[in-house]
Order: sequence, then structure tokens, then C-alpha cells
Amino acid sequence: MSAARAVRAALALGLAVPMMTACFEEPSPLDAVREFLVGWQSGDYVSAARRADADQAVVRQALEDVGVQLDAASFRFSLKGVKRDGDNAKAEYHAEVDLGENNPLWEYDSTLPLRLVGGQWKIHWSPSVIHPELHAGERFAVAVDPQGRQPILDQAGESLQDETIRYVAGVYPDKIPDKAALCAELSQVTGFPEDRLLSRIVSSPPQDFVPLATFGGRTFAQVKDKLTAIKGITIITDSLPVAPKSPKDIVGRVAAITPEAEQQLGGPQRAGDTVGRDGLQKAYQDQLTGSTETRVLILDGKGKEVKELKAWPGRANTSVRTTIDSSLQAAADSAVATSQQVALVALQASTGEIRAVSTQGMHQQKDALAGKFPAGTTFSIIAADALLKNGFDPKEKVPCSADRSVGGARFEYAGYTGGNTPTFSADFARGCVTALASLARRIKGDAVTASAAKYGIGSAWELPLGSFSGFVPTPSSDAATAKVIAGETVRVSPLTMALVAGAVKTGTWRPPVLVTSPSSPDPTAEVAPAAPPAPIPLDPTVVEQIRTLMRAGVTSGTARAAAAPGDPVHGVAAEIGYVVKKQRRDLSWFVGWQGDVAVAVLAESADAAAASAVAGRFFRGAAAKKL
Repeated sequence: MSAARAVRAALALGLAVPMMTACFEEPSPLDAVREFLVGWQSGDYVSAARRADADQAVVRQALEDVGVQLDAASFRFSLKGVKRDGDNAKAEYHAEVDLGENNPLWEYDSTLPLRLVGGQWKIHWSPSVIHPELHAGERFAVAVDPQGRQPILDQAGESLQDETIRYVAGVYPDKIPDKAALCAELSQVTGFPEDRLLSRIVSSPPQDFVPLATFGGRTFAQVKDKLTAIKGITIITDSLPVAPKSPKDIVGRVAAITPEAEQQLGGPQRAGDTVGRDGLQKAYQDQLTGSTETRVLILDGKGKEVKELKAWPGRANTSVRTTIDSSLQAAADSAVATSQQVALVALQASTGEIRAVSTQGMHQQKDALAGKFPAGTTFSIIAADALLKNGFDPKEKVPCSADRSVGGARFEYAGYTGGNTPTFSADFARGCVTALASLARRIKGDAVTASAAKYGIGSAWELPLGSFSGFVPTPSSDAATAKVIAGETVRVSPLTMALVAGAVKTGTWRPPVLVTSPSSPDPTAEVAPAAPPAPIPLDPTVVEQIRTLMRAGVTSGTARAAAAPGDPVHGVAAEIGYVVKKQRRDLSWFVGWQGDVAVAVLAESADAAAASAVAGRFFRGAAAKKL
């Protein structure tokens, strides 16, 4: 123990007994009490043992053994009072023992008997000095009963993980003649500190199996020979629902506790515990694992339980139920399978509940939920809302050209074929960006941003996983407004646009939902999570006109490839190129719905119809799953 640490501990303990040193003539028992408790608390067992009336080596070892037997992270003592009766005295103290493992503190009260020995006050030593219930030949132990990790479920209550075999290396303490040697060898294999392994063994009831390290199949194969060569190690297998099914990035991966993970979690964990590495497994770690049931015991010399001193029932773990529809998820996975880079988000339009998230060559969370991509002319849905509210007639003819400048901003449309001047409806269906951009002079920029807000773009909704609600700049010129209408300066995620499609379908924008229970990732939260934004009703007359425009996008526009049997498919397609880190990227969009399923598809392609083709495969696949 450092000198500074001893001083701090002594000062901390001294604060609990203000003015008491003035109550006694020399020699005072208070000094002996303080030195004993400070030494014990700070790990200076030599100093503590000097104040006892027994063999100092015996006292020093007993105090050291207590910490190991309890696998304690720390001890803290406060002095409640000292009473002297001639050459004898009693000091009452309060103990707080941090057992780690995310358990509450173990607290108890005890008494230190003192007597004058050769003019010095000494602690009259016996095991009951440590705890009033502890007697000669007895010891502490900590028994734990960890619960298995709960699964993440789809909306129907089916697991979104497959069972995976885990290999647990552990010991039966009463069968290990040299525990320190075993821990030294195991530390070399696993990386766990020797003292942590030893404390775990010594603190456990001798007849119980004590798990020390857990391995997945690949890692176990690498270390199997080294593990089995350690005398006294027992390997058992355990099956846990941890291998993620689709959507894998959303469900997340699980790993066994490692020395690094133990540090990240802020304290010692029981071997065999699992930790979520990403996705919902990470977000809901505490809910899925709960906390371990723990009991502090007194054992006799044969390792049999004498008394239970304290028990914590632990916090029950619980499964996490998502809104994922495994049937629609399978249809989405099949739809994207033949594409190079694509992300698809499908949700229930009437509720905002996410039913499927599927990607190929992209990340389901980072791209599909939280990606920041230019919207292209799919943003014409929002522009149309603003225009129609301003009295614009969708039958009005708006020239579509190969290129056009608006306020100095230039726009090009690769799909221009000439012919008669089309109506706005036709321009919308074909995604003619030059025609759409030209309407910037017909509407104020703040009207466009106001419409975007009505469709939830940029709103403050949150999911338990990272997500992006979108961004629309406030334009201050015709050129800037034209770029917003064309979706060049707008940034959205596929999830953002699926919500837009759902809003047009139902006439109400709703925030997204991914998890229906539990209500919060943090089981210990004292404050309820913030309520999601309220649904936003849209102008019914305007929305009905937009539905007509989006139906034309599939029947006669660039979204034709999304057509499918069953309920009419509505949608709009777009293609936009932009530059990221000096590299050009071409994106193809589809935003629309069929029945109560709203969909957004984003594909890396210069073909405006590429994303629509993926949407069409999804709609047809979803219908087939229902048969």
C-alpha cells in the first residue's frame, strides 16, 4: 500500500468519528481501532495485524483470505462508536463489501473487542472480529446462479437466433490440489489475470462447478490442446441462442466474456457470461442477461454450508421482442440476393413498425437505418405536397428537357426522349429532374421544408439502434430550392423514405418502431424513456393527389419494374449521382407501397429502374410467402 493511499484511508475513516480522540486519556483504544480497520480496508494487512493480540501471521492471513473468499472488489468501514470499560473496550463498526459482479453492496455491523496488553490497546482476535457469525474452522464463500441469455424474438415470438455450442472451461475447487498453479497456466491460455481466476475459485463452494472461461467453437479448437493439458480443468458444453438469423446486423452478434470485454463492462463478470457485440444484442445487453443471483455463505471445514448470511435474487432477464416479420424478412433477403449493393426497408404503413431490413453489400443498421444518402427525385413526393398545398394543378404542362439551369444551378435528365410537353404528373412518374427543378420559382423554399417536417424528415425520433431521420437545408434562393426539390442537397436513409411512403399510404406520418418490449434498454432506469413523436396527420386532399401521382409512377413511369400481382403497387423511382471522397456514386431509389407494406429500396446503380426491380421481387415474394 502506498503512503498516500494509507493517509487517504485513515482520513476517510477518521471523518466517521469526529471529536472522539478527546474522549479518552492515553493510551486510547481509538488509535488501535483506526489502525486495524484502515489497514484491513486498504490491504495493508501487516499494519492491521500489529494491532491484534494473536499471532500476527495468522491475523494477516485471515484478513487476506477474507478478500479472496468473497472475491471482493473492495472493503469500506465506518466506525460507529467506542466504549471503554477499564482495561477493556468495544468498538462498533459498519462494513460495506463490494462483491463485484454488478451486485449490491453487502453491508453488515460488527464489533471489535479490545483489551490493554502491556500498556497498548489490542484487538482481541477471533474470527468473529471479521463477522459476528464467523467461528473457528469456518470460512466465507459466494454462491452464484447465473441465468442463461434470453433470445431476441420476431413479432410472432419466434427466436431470431440459432442455438450455438459454447465450451466452458472450469473447475471443481475441492479437486484442485494446487489452485495457484492451475490459474497461472489458465491465465497463459485465456489472458485473464491469475488473481481474478484464483479469487473466483476460492470464493466458490468447493463442490460447485466454477466456470472460468468460455469459448466459441473456432476459438476452442485453437486452444483445446492447451486447455486439456491443464490438470484439473473440466470442459463442459452449453447451448445458447446466440447465432443471429436475418436480419443479422439488426439482431447483432454475441461473444463470450474476454479480459478486454470485462474491462469495458466496468467490473468483473462471471465466466460463461456473454456480451452483445453489436445490434440489439449490445443495445439490450442488461435486459437479455439480467443480473446473477448471489448468496454469501459460511462454510465449515468440509465445505458444507453452515449459514446463509445474505442473498440477492438478482434481476430477472427478459427476451426482447422486435417488430420483424420473419416471412417478410425472408422475402426481402431473396429480393436483394442478386444485387451487388442494395438496402431494403419494409414497414407496416399503418403502425410504423419495421417488418424487414435487408441488404446486400451494405450494412443493415449503418446504411439501411442510419445511412445519409441524397434522395434524388423521390423527394418530389415532398415537393408535390408543398406545390399542391399552394394550389398547383398536377395536370399543368411542365416542359421536360435534357438539361436546364435554375438560378445558375444546372440539372441534367438522362431519360429525355423528346416529344410533346408532358404534364407534371408525367414528369413526376418519370422522375424528370429538369422539369421538377424548374418549379422552384413557383414555391418558397420554406414551404418545402415545412412539408418535409410533416413527413417526419429531420424529426427527433429514435430507435434503440443508430438511425437517421433525414436532413433538409433551408433554401434561400431559386437555385437552392431547385436543388432541394431535385433531392441533391437532401439527405435521407432508406428508413426515412419508407416512413414517407407509409405516410402517403395512410394519410398520417408515424415514427418508426423496432422493439415492442421491453420499453427501455436500461432495466435500472428510474426515468421512463422519452415518448416518441406523435403521429402527424396530412392534408387528405393533397395526399390523395400524391397517391394518384405515385400509382402512375408504377403504371407508366420509371417504377414499372415494381409492379406485382395483388393490391395496386404505388411508387416513384429515381436515379442520382453524387461524389463521395472524390469518387462518383450512382444511386437508384424506389419509394412506395403495396397493401399495408411500405418500402424503400436503395441500390448502387446508374439505372433508375434497378431499385424498382428489387421492390418488385420483394412484393412478389411477400405474396408468395402468404400462400
